[in-house]
Amino acid sequence: MAKTTTELRDMDLGALVEELRSTKQEALNLRFRNATGQLENSSEIPRVKRQIARINTLIRQREIAAAEAGSK
Repeated sequence: MAKTTTELRDMDLGALVEELRSTKQEALNLRFRNATGQLENSSEIPRVKRQIARINTLIRQREIAAAEAGSK
């Protein structure tokens, strides 16, 4: 995961969707590790949640831009 916002902005839509899928999988794994007491750094969970929100925001921005371009 560990992509910066700039790197995410440079990705195409398909790559963003794939990154979102892998980040959600990472969040799931972190939650399981936290529940079983195996997670050493619990600050990883909010970091991953923020990354998911960033990716969703970029996807939505592109959807809006495409809709505006299509209506003109």
